[in-house]
This record gives sequence, C-alpha cells and structure tokens, in this order.
Amino acid sequence: MDGTIRVWDIRKSSGALGVLDMEDSLGIAGLDGMGRDARSRDTGKAHQGAVNGIVWTDDGNYIVSAGHDERVRVWDAATGANTLATFGPILKNGHLSNLPLVISPTASTLVGQEMVFYPSERELLAFELFQGKLLKRLKIPGPNMASVRSRTGERNVKNRITGLVFRGQADGLYSAHTDGQIRAWLPRTTEDDRLEEEADFGHKRHIEDQDEQGRRKRQVLDDVFKDLTRQKISFG
Repeated sequence: MDGTIRVWDIRKSSGALGVLDMEDSLGIAGLDGMGRDARSRDTGKAHQGAVNGIVWTDDGNYIVSAGHDERVRVWDAATGANTLATFGPILKNGHLSNLPLVISPTASTLVGQEMVFYPSERELLAFELFQGKLLKRLKIPGPNMASVRSRTGERNVKNRITGLVFRGQADGLYSAHTDGQIRAWLPRTTEDDRLEEEADFGHKRHIEDQDEQGRRKRQVLDDVFKDLTRQKISFG
C-alpha cells in the first residue's frame, strides 16, 4: 500500500535484499556486475501509489509491476534498475484487488520482443514489454459498469478481469471475470482467415444478387412506362 516493492531471499529468515526505486535507472551491480555481493537499497518507491500487480518473466531476468499511479514498470531483476519502459496514458488501475499481469513465454517470441498483457477496466491491452508499444486492444464484450459503487468507494466494473493465464502461443489467453464468465482470447489461424474470406465473398455475392434484382425490377418498370408512352391516345 505504501508504493514499495521489497525483494527477499526466501532461503533464510533474514533475507531482505532491499527495495526497488523508480528513480534508479542504473541499479546496483555488485562486485561481478550481476548483483552478487551488492549493497542493499533500503529506501525508495516503485510506484506513486499502492502496488497491486507484480510478475516475473519466466527466465527470471525481469520483474514487471503495476500500481495505482496507473504505471507499469519493468525492472532488471539482477540489479534492481528501472528500465524506463513507458506504456502511455491509457492504463486504468484504481481497484484494490490484485491486477493479474501476464508475460508471454520467452520461447514464444523473438529475443527482446516479449509481450505483457494488462487487464485495463474495459479492455485487455497487449504491449511490447521493453518498448511499451501498444500492439492490441482487446475489447471485453458486454456492459462495462454496474449501476452501483462498491462499499469501498471503488467503481464496480461489471466484467472486470480477476484472473489471467497464458496457455502457450497456440492456445492463447484465458481470462476470468466478475460477471462469472471465462473468456478465451485465441490467435488467428489460416482457417479463420479462410472462413472470413468465404463469409466476405458470400456477403458480396448477396449484395450483387440484390443489386441485380433491383436492376431487373427497374428495367421492367422502364419497359412498362415506355410501352405506355408509345400508345396513341385518342379523344372521343
């Protein structure tokens, strides 16, 4: 709640290694440049607000955190340095519960092109991990806001994401929501492209058929009108 992230060595009871400091972009390298025998950092804040999301990359090289300052920060796990990745102003994070960040497996992307998935209030955002570039905005279907606020004063987002898990490059993401739904976010396949092309072709054929029927009807009306105008009119 105080905006700090504390790192611990769980192998011993007095294993506090220090805190992460958002003002430090250099880190503490230690004697070997990899953090070994480095002095601990006892002061500093990771976020200007409560921290409610944190996850490691699967190779252990980086820590990713999210806070109520609506920022995501990427940290070098060996030195504690803030990598200064910037994710822009579209992040929303104002609720008290855990924010389930997910990092794509390092084996599923090229080196340096890992992705972080961020559950914002109304959408699931996909960013490049180290550049902060927005890659995709996945809209969550259904109504976003309930008509009441929670007892804590938070906005009660009806379908907020409460759980998020990555199931591999082919299996995509699965999210759990406060509306009781589990949603699958799956990558597009060649079969999806083929079905979409067939649907588009069928839609175009349907429009063309309607246009052809319209032309025929207009032609019939034109012929009838011409026949009527060709007839001689006599007055008796």
